[in-house]
Amino acid sequence: MPLNYQTAEVFFKDKFVPFSQANVSIASSPVLYGLSIYTVFSASWNQARQKMYVFRLKDHYDRLVKSAKIMDFHSFADEWTYEKFSQTMLELLRRNHIEEDALVRATVFIDELVAGTKIHDLTNSFAAYVYPLGEVLPRSGINVCVSSWSRTADNAIPSRAKVNGSYVNASLMKNEALLNGYDDAIALDQHGHVSEGTVANLFIVRDGVLITPDAATDILEGITRNTVLSLAQSLQLQAIERSIDRSELYLADEVFMCGSSALITPVLSIDKRPIGNTQPGPITQQLLQAYHAVQQGENPAFANWLTPLEIESTSAFVTGK
Repeated sequence: MPLNYQTAEVFFKDKFVPFSQANVSIASSPVLYGLSIYTVFSASWNQARQKMYVFRLKDHYDRLVKSAKIMDFHSFADEWTYEKFSQTMLELLRRNHIEEDALVRATVFIDELVAGTKIHDLTNSFAAYVYPLGEVLPRSGINVCVSSWSRTADNAIPSRAKVNGSYVNASLMKNEALLNGYDDAIALDQHGHVSEGTVANLFIVRDGVLITPDAATDILEGITRNTVLSLAQSLQLQAIERSIDRSELYLADEVFMCGSSALITPVLSIDKRPIGNTQPGPITQQLLQAYHAVQQGENPAFANWLTPLEIESTSAFVTGK
């Protein structure tokens, strides 16, 4: 049966509950002030092997820890070791009998009522749910615009932390793009340099060289972005991290976005200017195939990125604090 997240079990405040019971108050800090952080990781179903592979689970845990440190969510790392996190996430997948490509969204939030804008010494709680992979962006390719909204600067809302509240910025960009007939938007930073898409990092290809905005351009240091750079090295593709000007987008031979939800999505046009021949380029396709092979457990060189999921559930599973 296809996965339906609304009828699935979720993890919420130290126990597994039905989706309908995992609720926070309208007076809570994440609702009133966006005080929560999250990560999204993929779980890929290999039909031939009848096995699921969870992708870069330790890296997603580490990103939660780093986001919590930046945001001063002081107790998450103390209460949630990687062992506890990984056991809980695998059990979540087992309980929902996942046999399809899926995503898991794991969230740490300030669990207080009417606490104002305070953060330090407030209760942290953890929640996670699983949902079908779907298409956050059309897989065949997208037409995008450069947004009139600037990417929020790191010294306003930290870019290296995956903060729920910061996605107001991305939502304004996405809304503007959709209203104007585009699939997504590209953000520029405060200095006019290319930053990223609304939910994904960005790469361009010029003269066979893979180029992506560097970490000083108010980007999220994406795990899929890091994956692409590692795959490029394994494929002997030259890759550079540096600032990119807006006009350089229009001269690119290929452009693509990447993320846990977006996968690797070709960009076909920017501001109605065609990219290449408005078809996914050869380097984009090469990286997409390599990425899929790794997620499916077909490339032993990157086996350390995968956590195989044993189908049988463990009745002795205990969450504990």
